[in-house]
Formats: sequence, structure tokens, C-alpha cells
Amino acid sequence: MKIMTVDNEKLALDGLGRTIAKVVPDAEITAFRDPQKALEYGRNEMIDIAFLDINMFPLNGVELAKQLKKINPAVNIIFTTGYSEYTGEAMKLHASGYIMKPVTMEKVKREIEDLRYPVRKPAKPKLTVQTFGNFEAFANGEPIHFGYTKTKELLAYLVDRRGSLCTNGEIMAILWEDDANERHTSYLKNLRKDLKNTLEGLDLSDVLIQRRGMIGIVPDEIECDYYDCLAGKQEAIMSYGGEYMAQYSWAEYTHGELERLI
Repeated sequence: MKIMTVDNEKLALDGLGRTIAKVVPDAEITAFRDPQKALEYGRNEMIDIAFLDINMFPLNGVELAKQLKKINPAVNIIFTTGYSEYTGEAMKLHASGYIMKPVTMEKVKREIEDLRYPVRKPAKPKLTVQTFGNFEAFANGEPIHFGYTKTKELLAYLVDRRGSLCTNGEIMAILWEDDANERHTSYLKNLRKDLKNTLEGLDLSDVLIQRRGMIGIVPDEIECDYYDCLAGKQEAIMSYGGEYMAQYSWAEYTHGELERLI
């Protein structure tokens, strides 16, 4: 939740910030004594709530609210003032609330619990995978680092299988080819654990499906050029340069299918 507070008076501004922080400890609060600087900030940041004093200069709170709502019509304006005669003007602006000073936790809590516009929820992280060329996996644009090199290959194979649950035996045959044997069972267990823990640490636990002796992924939780290509998305089709998960020999079958498709 991103909150902006504006008041010419430093003591009032500091007190308001402390009170809001007690009510919503996780909020990002930015304070301004100059309403024009606050307006500039509002042009560059998506604000959820703006607590505005009304008697300010060189721009009063009502004028500032009008400008902020032009920029972001869904911003919740909460006026803070010691003068009740401004209530009518505030309501004309469809303000979310109106707090008569002194500001208290109870007043702030009441207004935040009854906002006119719902607060935007942070975008949920999404796993992004690149399959054309070499296989790469990203979370929020940053490469994902696994504890084992083979964990990345395990994820690549699950992506290739497009949501099908894969047995441990099938995975061992793929990852170790002709060398697959019982001694790899414990190693695969470590890989599965590494994959699970890594994704959970990135808030991507919804990507994975685990059953006893089986594992798979949820395609809808992944952004993938291969999936987009199969869905006929032109941008993905144009991005295909003739290679698919080039570092893995087992990917040749899907590579051949793509060549026939494209």
C-alpha cells in the first residue's frame, strides 16, 4: 500500500505519519510539506491513499486533490483539517474520507477500513521461462539460481511436458539417459527438494505439482515462449530462431515438432 501525506506543518505531518504507520505497518509512506512537490510525486508514482491537509499554500488541499484525481481517478483522498466548513467541497470531489484534527489511530483506522476505491494488490510474481535457444528460467526478470545444475534441467523437462505428471523413473531416464539406475533415486529426491524450495523462496510455489513418485508443473502459472507459440501468438512464433532447449539432447523430439509446426 502506497500512502502520501501532505501538510505544511511539520509537527502535524510527523504525527500523521506515525499514526498511519501504527495502523498499517507495512505501508510505504511518503511525506511532503510542499504540495507542489507532492503533486510532482503523484505524477510519477501510483498512490493508493493521499492524506491531505486542506489549509496549505501555495496549493490548498482541495486543489491538490483535484490534480491528483486527474492523474489517478482511483486515488483515495482523505482530507485532514481542523475546519468542518470544508466538508461540502471534499464530498464534491468524491473524497474517500474526512478526518477532523486531532488525528487519532481510531479515525485513521476507520477511514482505511472504508476506502472508496480498493487498494491495488501487489502483482503476483510469475515464473518466466525461455525455451527458444538455450533454456533459461527467470523470476521477476532475474535469472533463477538453483542448488544443483540438474535442478534446472529437471524444470526444463517439466516445462517440455506441459503439465503432464512425470514419474521418478521417467525423469531419471531423461536426466541420466542410459546411466539411470537406483543410485540416482536419492539424487533425484534432492533435485525435487531443491526445485520446491527454490520456487517457494521466490513465492512461486503454485507452479509445482507434487505427488508420491510424480511431479509436474501448472502451465497457466508460467510465461513461456514455447507455450505462446503453440497458442499461435505471433510474437512468440517470430522469436523462434530454429533452436529449442539447445543444451539438452532429450529436447530434440519437441524441436522436431516445432520445425514441422512453424
